[in-house]
Amino acid sequence: MTLTPAFLDELRARTTLSTLIGKSVKLQRAGREWKACCPFHQEKTPSFTINDDKGFYHCFGCGAHGDAIRWMTDQRGLPFMDAVKELAAAAGMEVPAPDRRSAERAERQKGLHELMADAAQWFTEQLHGLPGAEARAVLERRGISAETARRFGFGFAPDSRSKLRQALSNYGDPKLVEAGMLIQVEGKEPYDRFRGRLMIPIRDVRGRVIAFGGRIIGDGEPKYLNSPETPLFDKGRNLYNLDRAQAAARKAGRVIAVEGYMDVIALAQAGFEEAVAPLGTAMTEQQLERLWRMADVPLLCFDGDSAGQKAAMRAALRALPMLQPGRSLGFVVLPEGLDPDDLVRQRGPAAFEQLLKKPEPLVERIWAHEVTAEPIETPEARAGLRHRLTEHAQTIGDPVVRSEYLAEFRRRFDQLFAPPPRRAFQPRQGGQRRGPWKPPEPPPSAEARNVNSGGIDRVLAKAVLAGLIRHPAEIARHMEVLGTLKMADGALGRLFEAVIDVALEDQALDGARLRTILASSGFDEMASDLLRADTLPFSFTQSGADESRARADLDEAIAVLAARPAVDAALADATAAVQNGFTEEAFARQVALVKERQMLEARLANLMLGDEDSGTIA
Repeated sequence: MTLTPAFLDELRARTTLSTLIGKSVKLQRAGREWKACCPFHQEKTPSFTINDDKGFYHCFGCGAHGDAIRWMTDQRGLPFMDAVKELAAAAGMEVPAPDRRSAERAERQKGLHELMADAAQWFTEQLHGLPGAEARAVLERRGISAETARRFGFGFAPDSRSKLRQALSNYGDPKLVEAGMLIQVEGKEPYDRFRGRLMIPIRDVRGRVIAFGGRIIGDGEPKYLNSPETPLFDKGRNLYNLDRAQAAARKAGRVIAVEGYMDVIALAQAGFEEAVAPLGTAMTEQQLERLWRMADVPLLCFDGDSAGQKAAMRAALRALPMLQPGRSLGFVVLPEGLDPDDLVRQRGPAAFEQLLKKPEPLVERIWAHEVTAEPIETPEARAGLRHRLTEHAQTIGDPVVRSEYLAEFRRRFDQLFAPPPRRAFQPRQGGQRRGPWKPPEPPPSAEARNVNSGGIDRVLAKAVLAGLIRHPAEIARHMEVLGTLKMADGALGRLFEAVIDVALEDQALDGARLRTILASSGFDEMASDLLRADTLPFSFTQSGADESRARADLDEAIAVLAARPAVDAALADATAAVQNGFTEEAFARQVALVKERQMLEARLANLMLGDEDSGTIA
C-alpha cells in the first residue's frame, strides 16, 4: 500500500491534535496553544505544549516531538498503518485500497479477529457460570480480585472436546483450526485445543485478542498451554500485556519484563502496570526491540531459581549485538525460590519497588556469570575466562559500546587477578634490612605521587613504551588492552603507534632491530631518550635487568595504565555527587574509589626500583 504525501498532509489537516491528545491527557489552555504535564516522562510542572495551527506537539523537558501520526505510534504504540487507519476513520477519509493480496490477507485476518473476540467472550461466560466454579476458586486462592479478572479478561475452557467447537460452529471447522482453537488430526474429527483450563486472552498492541494462554485446573501437564502460531499470532514478536503496558511504561519511565502471565497480572494488581512477559519462549530480538521502544534500559525480572537465571543470561547475550550508547538492559535479582507474584503477595509492593531501584547492569550480569561458570585457579582457566569475555564483547555491533565493554572486562580481569603486593626494598642501614617494606599512602615519593595524576599519565605511558621497545615480543600479548588505551597526544602518541605498527608486521622482532627501524623512521632521538635508565626507574626500562622480572613488571605496569583512567573518572563523578548532595551511599562510593586508586598507586610504587636495584642495573 502506498500513501502519498498529499494524503498524509490532508489527514493531519483534518485531525485536531489537541482533541486527539486530550482524550488521554489533561490539557490547559495557554493562549493559542495548549499545555500539559508530559505523558512521555514524569514531571510536576507542565512543559508539554500542543499547537493546533502548526499541527505538532513538543516537550521542552524530554524533547518528545511529533504530529498526530507520531502521537499514535509513540504514545499509543500502534504500527504506522494502524495509526493512519484509525485517524482516517475518525476524519472520515478513505485509506487508499491495498493490492489484491494485501486485501485478501486483511479480510482473512478480520474474520479471525472476530472469531477470537467471540471465543474470549464465550470463555468469560463459562468462568462466571456453573462450569467455572473451580476456576473461580483458583483465582481466589491466587489472590486475583474480581476487578483484575475482569480487566484481564479471564475465562474458563470446560473439560470437553467439543463445547467450544459447537459454540462457534458458525465460523466452520477450517476457520477454527486456522485460529488455533481446534486441533486437526488427519482422519479424525477436529477437537477443542483448550480443555479444563483457566483461560487468559493474549492481545495485540491494539488490544485485540490474537491468542490464548491456558493454565491447567488442578494437576496435569503441561501447566500452561499457549495458542500455536497463526496468521494473527507470532510468539516471538508479541509480548503479553503490551497493549496496557505501553502508556504505563511511558508514565513510569521504565518497563519490566517478567516470565509469565500470572507475574504480569499480580504486578499490575499491586500497582506495577508497566509489566510485560514473553509468550512461552525465550526473549527474542524482536521482543527486545519492542522493550527498547518503551525504555532505554528495560528491567528483566525473571524468577530467582536456576531456570529463571539461565533465561536472564540468554536474554543478556541476545541483547549484546543490539546495544547502543545509552541502550542496555537491567536485571532485577529476586530472592532464590521466589517469582514476582510470590514476592508482592508475601512481602508487598514496597519490597518489589526497592529491588527495581537497584537493578544489576548488563555488564555485571555477564561478568558474574562467566566468573562463576567454572574454576579459574589455573592459567589455562583464566585464559578461558578472558577468551569468553572477549568473545561476548566482540558480538556488540556498535564500535563505541564494544570498546567500552572490552576495556571494562579487562579492568575487572586485572583487578580480580592482581598479584599480591611485591616485596619492596628498604635503603641499607648498617648493611642490614629491617624486613619487607610496605608502601605508605600516599606513595613514598613525589615522583610516585605524580604518576597517574589523571587520565593516561605520561610518566607511566613513557615507561610502558620504553618497556615495549626493549621487549617488543610483549606487544602481541597485550594487543587487546593496548588497542583500547588512549595514549598521550603529540610525539609520544606518534611513537607509540609506530612501535605497535612495526611490531605487528614482524612479531619475531628483537629490541635492537626495532630501534634500528624506528631510527630510520625519524624516531631515533625520542626512542633513545626513553631508554635512559636514570629517568625511568622500572626494571623493564633498564638494560641488563632480569628478563623474567622485567616481563612480569611490564605486565603489571600495563594493567595499572589501563585501569587508572576509569578509576579516576569514576572518582571524579563520585566526588561531584558528594559535593552536589551528600548521601551515605555517595560517600561510601567515593571512599571505595579512593581506596581503589590508592591500591593502584601502591601497585605502581612496588614496581619502582629502590636504590639497591637501580644501582645494579646499567
